[in-house]
Amino acid sequence: MTPVYKKGQEEDPRNYRPVSLTYVPENIMDQFIVSVLSGQVKDNKGIRPSQRGFMKDRSCLVNLISFYDKLVHLVVEGKVVDIVYLDFSKAFDTISYSILLEKLAAYELDGFTLHWVKSWPKELW
Repeated sequence: MTPVYKKGQEEDPRNYRPVSLTYVPENIMDQFIVSVLSGQVKDNKGIRPSQRGFMKDRSCLVNLISFYDKLVHLVVEGKVVDIVYLDFSKAFDTISYSILLEKLAAYELDGFTLHWVKSWPKELW
């Protein structure tokens, strides 16, 4: 991504728009890989129907509204509600790609895709 000037004062960051510098074939390949991988994971029950984030037509906002609705109903019924928030962002920063590869193989990903994952730069492993 790179900022491209639109109009107005050049000092104002709001007068720039982000533009992706990736090539069209890379974008097409990326969309294809995401659709194949997400389809295979869904078909093999790797993603629950309750999963909302990073899923097409399933926003985190809808998940939040659903959660809030359930919470309100429990409170109205006079039930006690405890909530625990967890932040897993750091866990995904240190993912083991060898474990990821094993899990993808367990979901019966085809050999070509597994070979492609193995070709990722070694610093990711």
